[in-house]
Amino acid sequence: MNDTLTSDVVGRRVSVNGECATVRFYGTVPPVAGLWLGVEWDKSREGKHDGSHEGTVYFKCSHPTGGSFIRPHKANFGVDFLTALRDRYEDEPEDDAKKQIVTIGNIPVETIGFGSVIKKQSQLSELRDISLRSCAVSCAGDKGDIASTCPNIRVVNLSQNLLSAWEEVTGIAEQLRHLEVLDLSENKLRFPPGSPAPIGTFSALKVLVLNRTGVTWAEVLHCAQGWPALEELYLKSNNISISERPADVLQLVRLLDLSSNQSIDENQLFLIAYLPRLERLILGDVGISSLHFPDAGAGCKTAMFPSLQSLVLDDNRISQWSFINELDKLQSLHSLSCLRNPLTVGSGAKTHLQFIIAKIGQLRTLNRCEIRPEERRGAELDYRKAFGKEWKEAGGHQDPDQDRPSAAFLAAHPRYQALCRKYGAPEDGELKTQQPFLLKNQLLTLKINCPDHPDQNALEKQLPDSMTIQKVKGLLSRLLKVPVSDLLLAYESPKMPGREIELENDQQSLQFYSVENGDSLLVRW
Repeated sequence: MNDTLTSDVVGRRVSVNGECATVRFYGTVPPVAGLWLGVEWDKSREGKHDGSHEGTVYFKCSHPTGGSFIRPHKANFGVDFLTALRDRYEDEPEDDAKKQIVTIGNIPVETIGFGSVIKKQSQLSELRDISLRSCAVSCAGDKGDIASTCPNIRVVNLSQNLLSAWEEVTGIAEQLRHLEVLDLSENKLRFPPGSPAPIGTFSALKVLVLNRTGVTWAEVLHCAQGWPALEELYLKSNNISISERPADVLQLVRLLDLSSNQSIDENQLFLIAYLPRLERLILGDVGISSLHFPDAGAGCKTAMFPSLQSLVLDDNRISQWSFINELDKLQSLHSLSCLRNPLTVGSGAKTHLQFIIAKIGQLRTLNRCEIRPEERRGAELDYRKAFGKEWKEAGGHQDPDQDRPSAAFLAAHPRYQALCRKYGAPEDGELKTQQPFLLKNQLLTLKINCPDHPDQNALEKQLPDSMTIQKVKGLLSRLLKVPVSDLLLAYESPKMPGREIELENDQQSLQFYSVENGDSLLVRW
C-alpha cells in the first residue's frame, strides 16, 4: 500500500504503535533520502517538534512538540468497516469470547460477539448492537457491502478509530437504515463545507456522540439538517463556541452535552434557549460564572429553556448567589448538579446546599440526591431564620400592611416573601442572635404526646437541638418502657397545624428537622 501513497494521504488518520495521529505532510525531507510522513499526534507528548526541520517548515502543529516525521511503512492507515466487523465478531474463538458492556451516551450496550452472545448472533446479518471501538476503522469500504452483510444494526460504537472525514461516516450510515445510536468520539473528523448527507441517511438516528472530534458549532448545525429524529447530542471537549441559533434543526433534541467546552458563556447559552424539547443540559467544566435572564425580573419565570428539567453545572466558577437566584426563574427545572464550584465547597458547603434548596422552589434533586419533603422544609425554615434580621432591617414586618422590604433585599432573596407566606413571617424571638456555646441557648422545650395511647400522660422535656433522633428514641424508650426498635417519631408545629413531619432518619438531629421551641413530639409504637 505504501507504494501507492499519493499527496491526498494528507489529512488521513493513522495509528503508529497504538497511538493515533493525523497526516499533515507527505514527501521528502532533505537531506535524508526517501519519502516521509509528517504527523501531528493526538497526544502531543508523542511528538518531537512543530513540523519544522533544519529551519524549513513542512507542516504546522497546534502544539510546539506535537509533530514527528515517520516512514510510511510504520503507519497503519486502518481497515474498512466490514473487515473490522468480521475480525471482531466472525473470527473470534468462542472459548476466548467475553461479554462486555460499553456506554454510548446514556445507553449501556452489550457488545455482541463475546461469550454467550456469539451463540445467539453468530450470523452478521442478525447483529443489532456492535462495538468496534479502537478497531482502526478508517472507511466504509465497497458501496453496498455493509447493507448486504449486516443490514439490521441499530447501535454502533465507532469511537477511537481512524475515520478522518464525515463523508466516510455517511458512507457507513447510509447502508444502516435502522441506525439509532452512533458513537464517533475521538475520531478527528473533517466536516463537509457543502451539502449535508443525502436525505434519509440518518433518518432513524436518535443518539449521536461527537465528543473530542474537533467539530464546530457551525458544522453541527450544517450537518444537523440530516438528523431529523435526533434526541440526544453529545459534544464534549470540542472547544465549541455557540455562534448562532439553531434554525429548523435540533428541534427534537432532549439532551445536549456541551461539557468541557471552555469558550461557552451565558450569552452563547441564550442562542439555544428556545430549543422546544430540551430537557437536560450538561454544562460541566465550561467555565461559566454568571447568568442573568433578561426577560424576567426577580421572582418571575423566564420564557427561555421552557422544557429544561435537568441542569448539570459541575466544575465551574459559580461563586455568587445571584446565579442560583436566576435558576429559580426556569419554569421546569427539577434537577440540579453543581458540584465543585466555589459556592459549594469549603467550610460552609453544607449550609450553602441548604440555601440552594431554599432558593429554588421546584427543585427535587440536588447533586444527584433526592430532596425529601422534611429536608426542604428544614432548609426553607433555616433560610427564613438566617436572613430574618436582614429582612426586618430592610423594611420587612410581621404585619402585612407594614411589610415593605427594600428592592435590594428582594433582588438578593427573591423567594423570601414566598417563604414568609408559606411558614409565616419570622417572629422577633427567632431573630435574636444565637449564643451557640451556651447549652441553655440550645435547649428546646418540647411536648411529648402518644396519640395512639390516650392513657399515657403528656410529658414536657427540654432537649438539645443537636440531639439525634436515635438518642431521642433512647430517652423515650426509658421513659415509656418501650423497645427502641418499636418507636416511630414525628412532630407537629403550631405554625403548621394539622401536619405531621416524620423523623425517619435516626442519624439526623432535631435541628436538621427544624424542630423548635413549643413543638410537639408524637410518639407511636
